[in-house]
Amino acid sequence: MKIIIGSDELGYDLKEIIKNHLTNKGIEVVDAGVYDKNPVDYPDIALSVAEKIANNEFERGILICGTGIGMAITANKVPGVRAAQCHDVYSAERARKSNNAQIMTMGALVVGVELAKKLVDVWLESEFQGGRSIRKVDKINNVDKKFRKFEKEGA
Repeated sequence: MKIIIGSDELGYDLKEIIKNHLTNKGIEVVDAGVYDKNPVDYPDIALSVAEKIANNEFERGILICGTGIGMAITANKVPGVRAAQCHDVYSAERARKSNNAQIMTMGALVVGVELAKKLVDVWLESEFQGGRSIRKVDKINNVDKKFRKFEKEGA
């Protein structure tokens, strides 16, 4: 599996730790930025990662900012992307198993380093369960398609 990861300046330190954590597990990681602690606009990073996920260049992505909220909001604007903010083990697991989220977001000011590593591990180990969730994810995808079509028609 190849993972793409990105952060803003608030998430930089945690991103670097998570990159090392994944690399030590033998997982290929591509860094979409930032590469230092200079301030950036997190939507730029979230858009870059989400577009690559939507284009099937990567199976999964991780975005880190101060809270994880802004990254999730931005990534979810990209058609075909499901990003979930994960702040505990249960939310990380359910993001995959129930919602088939391709992107997880975390807040570097919200979760500690060891918890963040655990969240990433649980999220990566979890797979979409299907079952009762298929209908719900299909409905999410239909909402996405509806508004993508609406946009294309110029309304």
